[in-house]
Amino acid sequence: MEFLARLFCCIFILGISLFAYVSKHNVLTERRITLPQLAKELERQEEENVRIQFAIEKFESPQHLMELARKPEFSHLKHPIISDIIIVEKDEK
Repeated sequence: MEFLARLFCCIFILGISLFAYVSKHNVLTERRITLPQLAKELERQEEENVRIQFAIEKFESPQHLMELARKPEFSHLKHPIISDIIIVEKDEK
């Protein structure tokens, strides 16, 4: 009877070990499947960031800003006088 109990314990532990191994292997396989999808999403996000950065640089270009200054809806904006400019120094500590 003692032999059967030990045999049952060994088979039970072996079963748990195999289940844990298969479970970890399934998780690994799932991550391998999702990795290419995540890589494509990352590449798409990086391309979108480059496109947005280009649009920002184009909008902030001096040439475009001067064109905006000539438009009637921005005619109320004037260049400041040098004496009106206040420079605030940032204390970097």
